[in-house]
Amino acid sequence: MKVSEYLQYDAVGLADLIRRKTVSSREVLGAAIKRAHAVNPALNAICHSQFNEALDQAPSDEGPFSGVPFLLKDLAQEQAGMPCTYGSYALRNQVAERDSAYVSRARHAGLVVIGRTATPELGLKAVTESRLWGATRNPWDRTRTPGGSSGGSGAAVAAGIVPMAGANDGGGSIRIPAAYNGLFGLKPSRGRVSAGPGMGEHWAGASADHVVSRSVRDSALMLDQLSGPESGDPFTIPAPSRPYYDLIKDAPRKLRVGVFTSSPYQGEVAQACLDAVEGTARTLENLGHHVEYARPDFDGMALARCYLGLYFGEVSTAMDRAARQFGARDKDFELDTRLIGMLGRTLPTPEYLRLRQQWNDFARALGLFFETYDLYLCPTNGQMPAEIGELDTPAHLQVVSRLMLMLKAGRWVHRSGLVDQLALESLGRTPFTQLANLTGTPAMSVPLHWTANGLPVGVHFGAAHGNDGMLLQLAAQLEATLPWWSQYESLEEIGTAP
Repeated sequence: MKVSEYLQYDAVGLADLIRRKTVSSREVLGAAIKRAHAVNPALNAICHSQFNEALDQAPSDEGPFSGVPFLLKDLAQEQAGMPCTYGSYALRNQVAERDSAYVSRARHAGLVVIGRTATPELGLKAVTESRLWGATRNPWDRTRTPGGSSGGSGAAVAAGIVPMAGANDGGGSIRIPAAYNGLFGLKPSRGRVSAGPGMGEHWAGASADHVVSRSVRDSALMLDQLSGPESGDPFTIPAPSRPYYDLIKDAPRKLRVGVFTSSPYQGEVAQACLDAVEGTARTLENLGHHVEYARPDFDGMALARCYLGLYFGEVSTAMDRAARQFGARDKDFELDTRLIGMLGRTLPTPEYLRLRQQWNDFARALGLFFETYDLYLCPTNGQMPAEIGELDTPAHLQVVSRLMLMLKAGRWVHRSGLVDQLALESLGRTPFTQLANLTGTPAMSVPLHWTANGLPVGVHFGAAHGNDGMLLQLAAQLEATLPWWSQYESLEEIGTAP
């Protein structure tokens, strides 16, 4: 199979070719590996390759994706006997003892894992630039970031190494890279995809696993394969009335859509992001949906504080675990991670619990909104992708950070109001995605707009808990109305141009 032919198919299409014996699984894998060799040196999307193991693997003959190549994200998607570094030098020697439920179900679906994709350290940033693996680059403009934390997966899928790749989302990490890489990305409802067996919930329920993909049908079929509880999961949510892959064949009913474009954190929103939303709103009206300006009524800065409180607690816990299990020292972590860890260790337990309990306020506000509207529409990101290195901590602030670490000034930082400044700086470029994480509701980024200079811009939809199918139906309708597959043709020459 020629690479040029391979690039014309999504995962469903490749599986169909293999099933009909038009091509063999080995030929498809060979094309994927050739594509990886051609483009990965320019993009740095794959941090650990398993090409030989993939060629030796016999895929499940029963799965709907039998023989299709797949990449796992190097964070939480544990594969027995393989490294899972979380993008951290401190965890460089971590090897998974067993498959996670996610990996087991991906294998059962017939997918063949060919490697793992880069992520920022502990998945903490909306850029994929780690000390361990270096910077991952955006295929649409290699001077820019593909976003994070599933940036390696986003870059790999956009560049055509695989048609879809593993991703997870604790604050936008599926949807942000989807938007920056011109892909479809759905964060499922809390509890839809099991975090087992190692965890009951990732990030206190804020994080969910799924994929980034070129086509809506790939994401729908993959959600069918991943959905459902494992023994010991904390709760079970209702299954869809029909498989998602079947649901997307039907157009959604007439939907009531509330639109907003202002940042919850009062920051500036790029004109391209505004244009994408306004253009999408017009398309929705032309499709017969009811669209009007409306937004959920919640305190944006309170949301940011609650989200950072989660960051602080999770990072300090992850650092402590790395110290216990692998002998990691503080200096093995990046400076920003160490600062966040210190803030976690000095956040009083009652304050952490108060912040965690406040998630209920956002869920109730969103629930009230969904009494009137079926969906909300807003930008996925507030700004276009930053240039590589643009968001590095400036030298003078690195000095300040080291001084605070040396003085163990975490309690002072919590009292000083600097946390609000940190929230605005860390979340200001991507302010729209965290609401769905803290409320456990499904949300998606759909690639419906490109700028004049060829950069993709995603638009963001959110729905009530459990309404993943409604989102997928609308996404399929928009994909049919404003198809984006032809946009990928401009990326075919990556790795071959001088």
